[in-house]
Amino acid sequence: MRVGAWRGISPGYTVFAMETIVDEVAAAKSVDPVAYRLVLLKDDARAQAVVKAAAEMSGWGKRKLPAGHAMGFAYSNLIRGYQAGAVEVSLDKSTGAIKVHNMWAAVDCGRALQPHNVWVQMEGSMLFGLGAALIEHLDIVNGEVQQVNFNQYKVQRMADIPPIDIKIIQSDAPPTGMGEAGVGIIAPAIANAVATLTGGKRLRQLPMSPARVKAVISA
Repeated sequence: MRVGAWRGISPGYTVFAMETIVDEVAAAKSVDPVAYRLVLLKDDARAQAVVKAAAEMSGWGKRKLPAGHAMGFAYSNLIRGYQAGAVEVSLDKSTGAIKVHNMWAAVDCGRALQPHNVWVQMEGSMLFGLGAALIEHLDIVNGEVQQVNFNQYKVQRMADIPPIDIKIIQSDAPPTGMGEAGVGIIAPAIANAVATLTGGKRLRQLPMSPARVKAVISA
């Protein structure tokens, strides 16, 4: 199959693997996953700053959540910048459907020359990450893609989009790219929240479709 670049390139999915493993290790150590990341990032002040900012924005460890909701967290240094984010998630265990209720993110892309553009690029890439995490996929049979048009390829609708809060951390460092910055943190944050809701059941495939979720939580 001929393939093209995915938004976020390889870090878009390798961050999913790394950040879910970080949470798994934190759980094995019985330590808070945000606190554990701060220990791992102790030698990088900018990395620590985005983690602390995203945790504060989301009310990590302090937010009063509705019954059946949980929060997940992830960090990345995609495209030479720094990003961290949290999500609030619920799970319908009868159907395997995941719903994201809130998303928060902090980004340090160096000197933000156009802060509004940084904000909308972060928002757009986070939404791309959300769709890739939960619904977007192709079926290939005998080397042929089965979804040949948008009536067969499901994408997010406006009703699927949760509230999003983004903080830009200003820096005097040289500016870096923003077009893909928010992609990598969304899927692992969602998977980490689902692990909390399911007593440690880990989702290791994207997208995290209802059928895959049901298979994991029923195993």
